[in-house]
Amino acid sequence: MSARPITTHAATRRRSRKVVRRRRRRRVTLVLGVALLAGLAAAVIVPRLPDVVRELALPLAHEDIIRQQAGQKDLDPSLLAAVIYAESRFTDATSHAGARGLMQITPETARYIARLSGGTAFEQGDLSTPQVNISYGAYYLRYLLRRYDQNTVLALAAYNGGEGNVDRWLAEASLSERAFGKEQIPFTETREYVDRVLDARLSYREKYHRELGLRPPPAAVG
Repeated sequence: MSARPITTHAATRRRSRKVVRRRRRRRVTLVLGVALLAGLAAAVIVPRLPDVVRELALPLAHEDIIRQQAGQKDLDPSLLAAVIYAESRFTDATSHAGARGLMQITPETARYIARLSGGTAFEQGDLSTPQVNISYGAYYLRYLLRRYDQNTVLALAAYNGGEGNVDRWLAEASLSERAFGKEQIPFTETREYVDRVLDARLSYREKYHRELGLRPPPAAVG
């Protein structure tokens, strides 16, 4: 009678040890599986990490449309990309002033561009289409560059602050017989906008020259 409890306790201890070992094996298997998945993820993600960081800091989309419109309208594609970046960071948004799409064009400006270009009747919904929005924005940017004798600073100031304001600033500078440049732009927002576009233009030339169909900058050769 006295041996039976001892046998029962021993069997129980053996079963407990087996359960513990199985649990340990499962934990080890789980840890190894997680480590393997992490290694595979790292092998895929780490090589692309510089591209991911670049795309977050300096996004680019619709580069095929940008190249097409820049080629058709004799524009620098990096400038066109920089304007889109400054206007919307490549997101389809609508501002409080009603400006829409990648290049933030108001319906009023779109109708003005349609008249200038002799295009078909303008539909407001078209501004949410990247092809139409970039086409209109590129046309307007080319128009401003020609209007201001290829002066990029003045064209960008007009894109942001309006042609009327730029014309007035130039007239006032002429009457005062003083030069007018970026630092003389009286609107802080417009002055900062011009700086932002010009800085982004250099970055797009450096980081996205292949995507934009540009020759690589000297530092990127080889």
